[in-house]
Amino acid sequence: MNFSQAEIWFVIAALGVGTFLIRFSFLGLIGQRELPEWVLRHLRYTAVAVLPALVAPLVVWPEATGGEVDLTRMAAAGATIVAGYITRNVIWSMVAGAGTLGLFQVALS
Repeated sequence: MNFSQAEIWFVIAALGVGTFLIRFSFLGLIGQRELPEWVLRHLRYTAVAVLPALVAPLVVWPEATGGEVDLTRMAAAGATIVAGYITRNVIWSMVAGAGTLGLFQVALS
């Protein structure tokens, strides 16, 4: 399917305007108002919900293995979760996950 440059630029501009309007609706229209406590409480967990949603497909169905479940990546994800739970430190959990990934790749190859 071939698209003309005008169609591609229209889609880019439309997505840019749409993104701006979504952000403006939250920041521009209600940015000066005090948000209710229940909204602030839910917003605190946005990053905690978004980051695993971005990473989970790469762990469960990694493209490097053709979408097959991989013991190496599952072990690294498990080590990351356990280290994060024990240490409550993002850096140490990333180090544990990266170290486990490296060790398993060397050991299983």
